[in-house]
Amino acid sequence: MTQLVTAGPAIARAPRGRALRRLIRTPLSLCGLALMAVVVLAAALAPVIAPHPPAGVNFEAPFQLPGTVGYLLGTDDLGRDILSRMLYGIRTSLLIGAISVVLAVVAGVPLGLAAGYWRWLDAPISRLNDVALAFPFLVLAIALAAIAGPSPANAAIALGVAQVPVMLRVVRGETLRLRESEFVQAAITMNASGARIVWQHVLPNCASAVVIQATVIMPVAVLGEAVLSFLGLGIQPPDPSLGIMLSDAQQYLSRTPWPALFPGLAIIAICLAFNIVGDGLRDVLDPTSDSR
Repeated sequence: MTQLVTAGPAIARAPRGRALRRLIRTPLSLCGLALMAVVVLAAALAPVIAPHPPAGVNFEAPFQLPGTVGYLLGTDDLGRDILSRMLYGIRTSLLIGAISVVLAVVAGVPLGLAAGYWRWLDAPISRLNDVALAFPFLVLAIALAAIAGPSPANAAIALGVAQVPVMLRVVRGETLRLRESEFVQAAITMNASGARIVWQHVLPNCASAVVIQATVIMPVAVLGEAVLSFLGLGIQPPDPSLGIMLSDAQQYLSRTPWPALFPGLAIIAICLAFNIVGDGLRDVLDPTSDSR
């Protein structure tokens, strides 16, 4: 499910301002950035713009149609405001997704650098990583969350650990390529230590690959959080989650589709925004891309 990406020489070699201007000049990337900004702002301002408490129940107003006064997107079977719950659900999804991405970077980048630069570490790290990659992402995340128990923290950790093998593989590939570059070989001939070479030369030139991969695995983590919550392994009621909203609405789909429609559209919007921006970053930061 998770896409593997590679990138060319790093952000440090192309001025960041110029890269940003190139990204903004691409219409599709600009649309992705705008959609991402809307999603992030909606999540950040959820306590301000949500018209009702996310767990507030109104037994006198179940299944209100979208557009009803006081309920812009309608209500669910318990009379809870769908818009309010969706805003807080987006906030939860982005938070857990961001935590899982940080965990994947913190664990995957050092292991990838070590496996790619020090050959004696490559075999054991790569073999263990191949075993982890043999399991589909969602299967691994569900297994880890089931073992740890249902909670937001455990869901974030499970999703982050499940993303580590992909990040490790990307960084290892970049490190192997950079290890044979002229500037690294020159540093080796000058008797620079391996740790110094990795820190000062290899890591900065892997930055673009890490940034691109982070934007690729973020929507996968958001989707993973929705799946875990849908299965009861992530966010627990009455706390709002897009996955919980889908789970609660599935039994009423035949007569009231909107309680499931709007959370589903929110998940699609989040994933679409990050994927578009990730593709744009790859085109801007990868000089070998055919689209430039």
